[in-house]
Amino acid sequence: MNLSNKGNNELLFINFNQDFSCISVGTQHGYKIYNCDPFGKCFSKSDGGIGIVEMLFCTSLVALVGAGEHPSFSPRRLQITNTKRQSTICELTFQTSILAVKLNRRRLIVVLEQTIFVYDISNMKLLHTIETSPNQTAICALSPSNENCYIAYPSPTPSPSSPFSNQSSQNTSPSGDVLIFDALSLQVVNIVQAHKSPVAYVAINSEGTLLATASDKGTVIRVFSIPNAQKLSQFRRGSYPARIHSISFNPVSTLLCVSSDTETVHIFKLSTTGTGSNAGANNGTSNGTGGTTNPVVRHSSGPATIGGFEAFIDGKKKSGGVGTIRRQSLHLGRTVAGSVGNYLPDAITEMWEPTRDFAYLKLPSSGVQSVVALSNNTPQVMVVTSEGYFYQYNIDLENGGECVLLKQYSLLEPNEDLNSQ
Repeated sequence: MNLSNKGNNELLFINFNQDFSCISVGTQHGYKIYNCDPFGKCFSKSDGGIGIVEMLFCTSLVALVGAGEHPSFSPRRLQITNTKRQSTICELTFQTSILAVKLNRRRLIVVLEQTIFVYDISNMKLLHTIETSPNQTAICALSPSNENCYIAYPSPTPSPSSPFSNQSSQNTSPSGDVLIFDALSLQVVNIVQAHKSPVAYVAINSEGTLLATASDKGTVIRVFSIPNAQKLSQFRRGSYPARIHSISFNPVSTLLCVSSDTETVHIFKLSTTGTGSNAGANNGTSNGTGGTTNPVVRHSSGPATIGGFEAFIDGKKKSGGVGTIRRQSLHLGRTVAGSVGNYLPDAITEMWEPTRDFAYLKLPSSGVQSVVALSNNTPQVMVVTSEGYFYQYNIDLENGGECVLLKQYSLLEPNEDLNSQ
């Protein structure tokens, strides 16, 4: 999470790695990496302001983007570093500021305001360039999975020829749809009709089989299977609008954690069925609303390929499926078959009442930015805030309710254990 616009005097960036075992921190003076359990600083380096620090699981490979306060650390320059050898593997410079970097063991993506670059992480070869609608807040998720290697990002605003457009309206506000892009086959495989309001946050589980979304209203969180784009759950975060800061699945996809600009962090229970490997059946191709047409991309070895959102729609028109895309994204009824039918209760309908949280916790302050994660080994919620604190809370898996604060640490004063105070 980029904190550079929040006026914090020290912190510029906070995030967990892909398996929630480490915390990466960018500051005005450099960057740090902490182990979560047991808590402790693993690495630090003072190189000037660092605005993005992304790890590749627990390896020594780290992606760095500067905060612009030093000529060698421009916000347009990506630096891939080996922290163990303390050496730079490669550097890439872009035309505009880098807003986000996402990694897994097969792909690295760089998010600019209107572009997503897809790289092969083994050799940093540029594979594709995806043109997107303006995306100033870098709404994008990359699955940590090697097999179900999907990118989720907001769909372009539907054109008048799109089946998603309102022919009687001139509204050009951002779309509430999410595109699912297969980063291995390099094609759009489905469109998720997630919200009526613009999408504000997307998250993918560790297996690459579930997508969680929130709109700019922040009142309802929805969970879909991917790449099938079938809605599995919807949760009520609250009655009043809020800005969602973070959404995170636990490693086995039975819990979902959500933080916002309120002091409350919500934990929701997911169905224990349909969250395993079968939830993402077809491994990159959709059996219903998916497509096989390439997106709007520029291949690294050739000119721009005409396609993407419009090509996906054109493909559905040619196959006669254009009228069913929206319905298939929303509807959980009779068309749900095959693997999807194995894990959806028969009684579920589109108009069910959103489920309230199973458990929750209250942060000491409201209005602060926060990143949340659920522990790999214990029933615990981990929270990192823009104030520079790391909290660990215990979840009562039987009764739910308010979580109990177990430990807290300062990321700005790494040698001080606040639990003794």
